[in-house]
Amino acid sequence: MTGKQLAHFEIIGKLGEGGMGVVYEAIDRSLDRHVALKILPGEMVANPARKQRFIQEAKAASALNHPNIITIYAISAAEGIDFIAMELVRGHTLEDLLSKRRLRIAEALKQAIQIADALAAAHAAGIVHRDLKPANIMVTESGLVKVLDFGLAKLSEEESTSQDEATRTQQMLTEEGTVVGTAAYMSPEQAEGRKVDSRSDIFAFGAVLYEMLTGVRAFRAGTRMGTMAAIINKEPQPLSELVPDLPKELEKIVARCLRKDLPRRSQSIAEIKVALEELKEETASGMSSAASAVAGKAAAGKAADGKPPGRRLWLGIAAGVAAVGALIAVLLILLPARRPAQEAFTEVPLTSYTGYQGYPSLSPDGTQFSFSNV
Repeated sequence: MTGKQLAHFEIIGKLGEGGMGVVYEAIDRSLDRHVALKILPGEMVANPARKQRFIQEAKAASALNHPNIITIYAISAAEGIDFIAMELVRGHTLEDLLSKRRLRIAEALKQAIQIADALAAAHAAGIVHRDLKPANIMVTESGLVKVLDFGLAKLSEEESTSQDEATRTQQMLTEEGTVVGTAAYMSPEQAEGRKVDSRSDIFAFGAVLYEMLTGVRAFRAGTRMGTMAAIINKEPQPLSELVPDLPKELEKIVARCLRKDLPRRSQSIAEIKVALEELKEETASGMSSAASAVAGKAAAGKAADGKPPGRRLWLGIAAGVAAVGALIAVLLILLPARRPAQEAFTEVPLTSYTGYQGYPSLSPDGTQFSFSNV
């Protein structure tokens, strides 16, 4: 397909391939911009249901205008080839990122909030994604998340249905009894072929978030059927066993998303988004507090005595010097003085005169001595 011209799009290279089509990079010659073209493989064109589902993807996604959802430019066909022209996102899929490492908690929260925001917008528009997985999530170099591939989405019915209507075979593109989606991220009701709603996306979101935090899938087995059986019957390994330092509240959020019982599962992805935002703020605040605690005793404002830290430092130094001086003084007083012993004075007569000798005087040069005898 490289070098081929479809309508006014010139294909310049292949970007990727999935179950619902091959994606190429192309140049829109009418607007002179690079786009992504998703083309339905030829063998699928003969299947009316697949072709209709492919077109439904574009209609569902094009109804959404959100920074975290891929933008659809056009739905068209040329030379018997059906394709969708969409926004070209430079980056990596979340699947590629997770193949190398698990995400840091702050990084996972940042991306999970954006994914939840995208799903909240879709659910508000009555759209269920039905195939949320790391391969359908793009992450740019700046950390912007784009949710793509609504190929398995279906528009939720707005009108209420009676019990009889609910038991009838659904004349929908993905009807009850048909298992669609990627096994590792399916909800239990989806794996069983039952009717799904937005809560199935919440389960898939929980599975994706679990993998972001641990680096491993929540449900894994050697086969597709084994994985689906695990989703229906088993609980994933507790997050705390894989990530000991994980905040307890984050573990609870993931657990609520992955509950098999629909009424006990989180009912709103918008509420999950708010909970994640609050946790992100608390986590950031906790990290800042821990960093401040290291230097806080010396630099975090005034102490309880009201003195600034600089003044307290000099006062401490002065007190230390005074204490050392006092110790030295005590030692000088208490310890015996180590001085050389002085010799006793001895009287030596200067004259041999026997009479009165008074008013002695020493000559200036110290060689003669005079006195009075009267």
